[in-house]
Amino acid sequence: MIRVLLADDEGMIRSALAALLRLEEDIDVIAECADGQEAVAEALRLEPDVCLLDLEMPGLDGVEVAERLNRAIATRCIVVTRHARPGVLRRALASGVAGFLPKSRGADEVAAIIRRVAEGGRYVDPEIAADALSDERSPLTDRELDVLRAGRRGETTNQIARILSLAPGTVRNHISVVLSKLHVSTRQQAAIMAEERGWI
Repeated sequence: MIRVLLADDEGMIRSALAALLRLEEDIDVIAECADGQEAVAEALRLEPDVCLLDLEMPGLDGVEVAERLNRAIATRCIVVTRHARPGVLRRALASGVAGFLPKSRGADEVAAIIRRVAEGGRYVDPEIAADALSDERSPLTDRELDVLRAGRRGETTNQIARILSLAPGTVRNHISVVLSKLHVSTRQQAAIMAEERGWI
């Protein structure tokens, strides 16, 4: 039996998918979570075989959840998304995600991908992979992207510094470099550009 944790902030989608997956003889949905923080806590407590994570969740997104879990327990993570931006795929794969697919997939396909990932395989949606190969790469370093990601909800420089365990002056330097590289005048504009291009 494959033990699955399901995390999606849209309650109707989460409960419908959980109900459909429970019809599969070899899949047991052991937890349903409404946000990233809850998903991390429940996964650490239950240690599921596979975590099926929505990308767009409040608090921690699906990739951030996968990153935390991959460092802590031997669970395998699949990220599903409505807007499959190529830059996000690169970030997901770099964080150790084993599967990446659009929400448009049917429950049978999702079940098949869960089985493949549970057996140690990987799955990336072919269209998303093709887009990722042709998409422009971010001019920002991983640390600069971390700073943008940590401040995308309007956090202050000091809050970003605490989140990333950096000195406030270092955060200011990174922000200055980001604004220069992206040719924008505010951190908010930089974050919007990075999100639109799928870099964060």
